[in-house]
Amino acid sequence: MNQFFALISRMKYINRWGLMRNTRYETLSEHSYDVAIIAHALATIRNNLFGGNIDADKAAVVALYHDVPEILTGDLPTPVKYFNEKTKAAYDEVERTAVERFLKMIPDELRSEYESLLKEDGRDKDIAAVVKAADKISALIKCTEEEKSGNGEFSGAKEATLKWLGESELPEVKYFMEKFLPSFSQTLDDHTRY
Repeated sequence: MNQFFALISRMKYINRWGLMRNTRYETLSEHSYDVAIIAHALATIRNNLFGGNIDADKAAVVALYHDVPEILTGDLPTPVKYFNEKTKAAYDEVERTAVERFLKMIPDELRSEYESLLKEDGRDKDIAAVVKAADKISALIKCTEEEKSGNGEFSGAKEATLKWLGESELPEVKYFMEKFLPSFSQTLDDHTRY
């Protein structure tokens, strides 16, 4: 009996944004799906518009697995995780230990396929950058949705995320922000008008 995929399926029980009042909770599973869609889009944009050569499919799969350690660790809130260098280093070690536990659950004949998905240091640097940016865009979308629902609780997170994205040197991020992000503030009726 192997528990790897059963544990992966538990992403749906992990709520994100634990210190924030949410109008609608977001699970780790939903977040990972959103990051995968956005990472694929960012890689596709880079490849088609900016001369890139990123495997968009691989970026999407890495994004699906990018927060797997949180199944065992939970979603540690950003203010706690980045409180100081010592706290950040300790949490990074906890995450590495969680990844090693997951990798031990995978049969030997499959393990190498999952190492590049689960281990941050084993990822292609361009894919890692795209997934990180997609993670931030996903966070911005969550902040926008909460704000749209009248929840001011996410204003600080939105400001910090916008700052990070604004400082990104990835042209695909700027393109996504200009072309696609504004529509996340619209209603369904706005989206379906012809």
